[in-house]
Formats: sequence, C-alpha cells, structure tokens
Amino acid sequence: MDILRNLRRLESRLAKKVNETAQKMTPSNPREPLEIVHAIVETVEKHIEPAGRGRYVFPFNQIRICIAADSSLTRARFEAVFESEPSVQQRIFKTLETAGCASTGLIIDTIYVAQPEPHWTASDFNLEFDRIHPGPPPKPECDAIRRSLKLTVVYGAADQQRYVFTTSRINLGRRQDVRDNLNRLMRTNHVAFAECTEEPNPSVSRRHAHIEAAGSPAEYRLYDDRSAYGTSVQRNGVTIVVPPGPRGIRLQSGDEIALGEARLQVEIETAGVTVNCAS
Repeated sequence: MDILRNLRRLESRLAKKVNETAQKMTPSNPREPLEIVHAIVETVEKHIEPAGRGRYVFPFNQIRICIAADSSLTRARFEAVFESEPSVQQRIFKTLETAGCASTGLIIDTIYVAQPEPHWTASDFNLEFDRIHPGPPPKPECDAIRRSLKLTVVYGAADQQRYVFTTSRINLGRRQDVRDNLNRLMRTNHVAFAECTEEPNPSVSRRHAHIEAAGSPAEYRLYDDRSAYGTSVQRNGVTIVVPPGPRGIRLQSGDEIALGEARLQVEIETAGVTVNCAS
C-alpha cells in the first residue's frame, strides 16, 4: 500500500510539473484593450495615499503608460479604445477626483513598445509613476553667452514662416494648444503647424517633438515625443533618425528637421553679452 501511495504522489507531482511547464510555454489569451484600461485605472487607484482626517492624496504628478503592441494593428486597437469617450486619461482623472485628490498638473503619457520589458509587473502593460520638482531658476552669469535658435518652415503650413527662440525649450507639433477631451491644456506648441488636411501637415503629430538648450552655449538637442511618423535630421545629404526617448540628437546650423514630411531649417547663433550680476 505504501508503494502504491508513493507512486500516486509521484504521479501527482509529475502531472503538476508538466502542467506548470505547459502553462509557461503556452501563452495565455491576451487581454482586450478595455480590460487593460480597467487594470490601469485600478493600478492608479492603488497608489492613492491616505493623508489623515478622511483625506487622500496622489503623490505623483507624472504617469507613463507603457503598452506592449507587437504590430501596427494592435497599436491601432489600443489607440481607438484609449482615446474613445471616456478616454483612459479621463478615467484616471475621474478616479482621483472621486477620491478627493488634486489632479492639477498631472501629466499622463502613453507609449507603445514592441515587447514588454523584464521589469514590468504585467505582461501587457506597465505604469511608471514619478514626481518632478521644479528646480530653482538659474542665476545669471557675468559675461554670459546669449544664444538664439532660428527655425524656418521650408515645407508645411505653420502659424509663422520664421521663428526665433532664446528659451530653453521649444515644442514642435500640430496645433498651438493641445487639449484633451475635457478641454484641459496638455501642451503648447511654440512651432505650430496648421490643423489642415493638406500635405504635409497631417504627418505632424500634435505632440511631435521638442528642442532643448543643452549645457554649452551653442548646443541644442532635438527629441522625438513618440510621434506617429517619426522625427529625423537631414545633414549633408545624410538622414539621422531621432529615436524616441531621452537620447535626442544634437543640432547644427544648416540642419533640416523632418517632422513626418514637414521640414524646418535650423540656424544657431551665439553672441557675448554682459548680464547685470547684482544680487
């Protein structure tokens, strides 16, 4: 009897092991986009913190939603569901407001990747929470270098043909004010291509790219903001693709920026100036 009992136990363990191995080798049915929307909102809700006396706070001001979409068809399905009324952003704002949490200044971005990263807590999506504190304004330096960036529209219809900037960040996109479905301002484009159907404007995303002034006086870097049709730089007959994310590409005078099919000519100027350094 003991031998038979031991054989049954061994058989049970082997069957369990085979079943676990089969589950790992056989992918589970993927969740529908709407199921993932509900899972995203539930994850955000779990990060609401009690603040005492029946009050709650949301400790973050940035949320990045990462979605695993291995094809353009899968991405299209997610975008259609995420942007439909109520959108995933609206659901998140509503959840926070229902809990009494202030959502002013909260930025929600959605990005799509081909494969999930190893650190993701779910196989089909991941949320990245962050709290950004604005730093103090830079102190002026004596004998500073004043720099300016000139952008000329060479292909496409924009609010202006030529722009001159001395600011540290320049947003590029379609439409000046980008708002969500609740008319909340999400972004202001400093170079704003017109909202029209004539080429090449439809190839410019509303939040297409941005330029930031870097450390050295004459350095500007171009970043792609997960645009639909991509960002690149034409330099001496060579096309340099700007990868989405934090790397960016350093700009040079004479470069031509491609936002989808639209084009901007780059000119960088620097000049020595004396700044009043009195405290």
